[in-house]
Amino acid sequence: MSRKTIPTAEEIAALPYRPNVGVMLMNADGLVWVGQRKDSEVPAWQMPQGGVDAGESPREAALRELEEEIGVPPALVEVATETADWLTYDLPVEIAGRIWGGKFRGQKQKWFLLRFLGADADVNIETAHPEFSEWRWLAPDEVVDNIVPFKREVYAAVLAEFAEHF
Repeated sequence: MSRKTIPTAEEIAALPYRPNVGVMLMNADGLVWVGQRKDSEVPAWQMPQGGVDAGESPREAALRELEEEIGVPPALVEVATETADWLTYDLPVEIAGRIWGGKFRGQKQKWFLLRFLGADADVNIETAHPEFSEWRWLAPDEVVDNIVPFKREVYAAVLAEFAEHF
């Protein structure tokens, strides 16, 4: 697939999924952390997530991504659970050819529920490579409606699977 041409839906569907982890960070009040993506001019809230590096376990990736994206180190969280399986989502056709060099159709994600043991002051979105312009805590039942539409199905599945831990 050339970067100069727009890929077809069929070409995108033939691409693999990018291995990724997601983190649902829950505070002592049962609220979920979400951040507004810095690279979006429209509301695009999401929980921390990122790629799995070579030789890294999904759990290691989740803890690394949390610290890289919002400054929360592993010492300030407790892993409560993880999704039983990998969940997938496809990127919208209009952006699939631009993101990640056009190499992936979307992401397959392993999600982790982490209990936040710190205070709000321990969250720092002004990281080395900032991804979020602002952040807030939401009740679990408010999360899906605030997420970018193409990720809502995965977020709903994560919330349903983790519900017994809220």
